[in-house]
Amino acid sequence: MPAFALAIFTGAFLIFLVQPLIAKFILPWFGGTPAVWSTCVLFFQLLLLGGYAYAHLSISKLTPRRQVILHLALLAVALLWLPIVPGEQWKPADGTNPSGRILLLLLATLGLPYLVLSATGPLMQAWFAEARPGVSPYRLYALSNVGSLLALVAYPFIVEPNLSRRAQAWAWSGGLLLFIGFAVWCGVLVWKAAGQTKPASTPEMAAADSAAEDKGGPKWLWFMLPACASVLLLAVTNKICQDIAVIPFLWVVPLSLYLVTFIVSFDGPRWYWRPFWIPLFVISIGALLWMLAGPDLTEPTSKTLKPLAWLIEKSNGLSILTIIGIYVGTMFVCCMVCHGELYRLRPGAKKLTGYFLTISAGGAAGGLFVALVAPFIFRHFLEMQVGFFAVCVLVVTVLWVDKNGWLRHPRHAWSWFVVLPALGGVGGLFYFDAREDMRGASELARNFYGVLKVYESWPDNPDLHKFMFQHGGTTHGLQFVDDAKRRLPTTYYTSSSGVGLAMKNFPRKENRRIGLVGLGAGSLAVYGKAGDTMRIYEINPEVPRIANKWFTYLKDSAAKIELSMGDARLSLEREPSQQFDILVLDAFSSDAIPVHLLTREAIEIYRRHLKPDGVICVHISNRHLNLQPVVFDLARHFNYKAILFRDDDVDERQEDEETGGAYTTDWVLLTNNEEFANLPAIHGGKGERDEFKKKMPMWTDERSSLSEIFIF
Repeated sequence: MPAFALAIFTGAFLIFLVQPLIAKFILPWFGGTPAVWSTCVLFFQLLLLGGYAYAHLSISKLTPRRQVILHLALLAVALLWLPIVPGEQWKPADGTNPSGRILLLLLATLGLPYLVLSATGPLMQAWFAEARPGVSPYRLYALSNVGSLLALVAYPFIVEPNLSRRAQAWAWSGGLLLFIGFAVWCGVLVWKAAGQTKPASTPEMAAADSAAEDKGGPKWLWFMLPACASVLLLAVTNKICQDIAVIPFLWVVPLSLYLVTFIVSFDGPRWYWRPFWIPLFVISIGALLWMLAGPDLTEPTSKTLKPLAWLIEKSNGLSILTIIGIYVGTMFVCCMVCHGELYRLRPGAKKLTGYFLTISAGGAAGGLFVALVAPFIFRHFLEMQVGFFAVCVLVVTVLWVDKNGWLRHPRHAWSWFVVLPALGGVGGLFYFDAREDMRGASELARNFYGVLKVYESWPDNPDLHKFMFQHGGTTHGLQFVDDAKRRLPTTYYTSSSGVGLAMKNFPRKENRRIGLVGLGAGSLAVYGKAGDTMRIYEINPEVPRIANKWFTYLKDSAAKIELSMGDARLSLEREPSQQFDILVLDAFSSDAIPVHLLTREAIEIYRRHLKPDGVICVHISNRHLNLQPVVFDLARHFNYKAILFRDDDVDERQEDEETGGAYTTDWVLLTNNEEFANLPAIHGGKGERDEFKKKMPMWTDERSSLSEIFIF
């Protein structure tokens, strides 16, 4: 019936459209880290579980007519939540672990509407079975996933580029009203059907139910299969977002493919064919292990698996698209196997809601593991390796418990002499990869904001002995230990970098007030002079501890150091004007730029804290995002002179024992100070080049899209 199809499609569309929408609303409030998205997904999975539980209890305990009354009443109450715009009171005051605050914020902003929408799939399928007895409802589940997929595809390509956040929220609210209309239509049909005498079940339907019950298999697999798939979805998404950018496009791609596996698997048994998918699963895991033995998303350096030296060498230098493709492609195949096997274990229609409730519980458990458990039990991002290996073990287990499976056939008993050693080898390779990620670290620390590492190099060579600070795979500071070199600015902050030139050549030489957004190792403190004040904004509470424990930049600085904990933009919003001479924007989450620090509204905040002749130094070095047109566009809007400094002549300086440790870096200086801009050292910077003069939509809090500035 069209009523049920429209209701299920619209409900699923709204459920998945709101996920990137609401996450983009709150992402700037909590540091713009990948963990914000993971926590949001956990909330959605928990509410989905709640919705399925409500549907299961409603169908089990209430008559069809009472189900209709209750559900329509809840939908009416849900209208009180509209529009779904988070309140300003939910902005955090500091940088302590905000997972609980995010969950409460989402519950207050979206709770009941999302809960009742989450019940749509199983509830409407049960209503359909009531109105159309004898007709299988499973294809409606596939239809719901089609709606989900279209919502995810539409968001980064249609919704995000063309609508502001508030317009998106109001449009979603209109969609909820449309859904309620379809739900009322379905309720009327169920109400009428409940008063009619039901035809007896057809022999064909009874036989199908009996066959489904017979092949149901262990019900714990209803939980474990979706749990492993959920772990892989979030772990792979975290990996690519941590090293590129936390943006809807990179959320949507893995989640869309994850949904495709549900759509294909639950459309019918013909799509999941073991002789095709199991070998492809083996090939995909092999390709992933080959890649992990070589490059990382951020540091393409060989590892030490000498027996695979030739293959490792070949895997180095892969493009970012190839690396993402292998990660996401392997995730897709693994999820397809998990969900294909899940469909093979489906019960008859009588146990439909319990089946979907268990699936939802498994998905929520996977999300809970990645978002809340893993950061406490792992010092590094190990959940991806754990997830992939768990799927390997689970696939072997599924093939074993299947009485008609290939592994159970007596003629294939020899296969265990291949399968078990291969499984052990795969586990060993994932272990070696995880160990390599942590090898040599003097300190590892992980929290909501990511993984922080400190490496010691050349301890036996006084001239080269140094400590390096990394967030994820990206260097955030480096310091030599030798007394003669430890006060040298290194990495992105050398004396020839844009920020180094600004610090050395700013006309006011005494009693300067300097703002630094992002602490890292504290490298920029070397430019502080007696009488200067450096106010540093840092969101991650672990960073100051590590900066003071392993590095001496802050202790050695002649300037007065002030430290403000919490998101820099939120802190600056609350503070009176700081009257900065120089404000440095150097906040990165691994290699990902927090978008909310480079919007029109953000620049307006910075201007309030800057002296009229002050300078804003924007660090735009990035492997995967070309931020130059964004910054120059903002400069045009605010009538700033923008000067680009590309410090890429580092090879010779790397070998110089006095200035070693220099990195290729890009800085843009924004200023109205003509005296400063015309200085010979500053005037030599580059202006806007022709390829960056194309117009692009200005980044604002309401609209920002990174699709035009990707570097592949």
